[in-house]
Amino acid sequence: MSKLLPTPSQTVGPYYSIGLNWLITNDLAAGATAGERIVITGRVTDGDGAPIPDAVLEVWQADAHGRYAHAEDRQDKPKDASFTGYGRIGTDKDGVFRFTTVKPGAVPGPGNSLQAPHILVALFMRGLLKHLYTRIYFSDETAANAADPVLGLVDDPARRATLIAQRANGTAEYRWDIAMQGDKETVFLDC
Repeated sequence: MSKLLPTPSQTVGPYYSIGLNWLITNDLAAGATAGERIVITGRVTDGDGAPIPDAVLEVWQADAHGRYAHAEDRQDKPKDASFTGYGRIGTDKDGVFRFTTVKPGAVPGPGNSLQAPHILVALFMRGLLKHLYTRIYFSDETAANAADPVLGLVDDPARRATLIAQRANGTAEYRWDIAMQGDKETVFLDC
């Protein structure tokens, strides 16, 4: 009997728009989704600060109650049946992305701790043989961010700041950029 091997990761390549455009989901909170609707905008840049025009962000998150739309999430919290918690967002010619969602609730962490509200991100782009993982945290969750077990693993405050989306005053819009290399390189997680 032959053994099946996992398929190696593939780069997105310059033609992702031909095969993946129909999978783009820029609005994770369509319909009657409960919670605070927010917009996250940002830009993906390379080590020289040049825009990356063909990156794809896959995002997944808990709903406003802190529950994932997954059969294995059996928390005793309300389940928002209209929220899938998943989206795929592409960058434009200037490396810019934008998506709408609801601000997630806190989710359980290791050792009965709570993780601060966050969005998980997998980044695909040409030149990457393996996608990268990171997180989006929120600037107006200061106390929760200070206690978050994953964010706490990043010792350098300047590096930690690369994971925190900044809320524009008086709006429901956050700004969060991804730098692939350089002084402001985004923290990527080893999953």
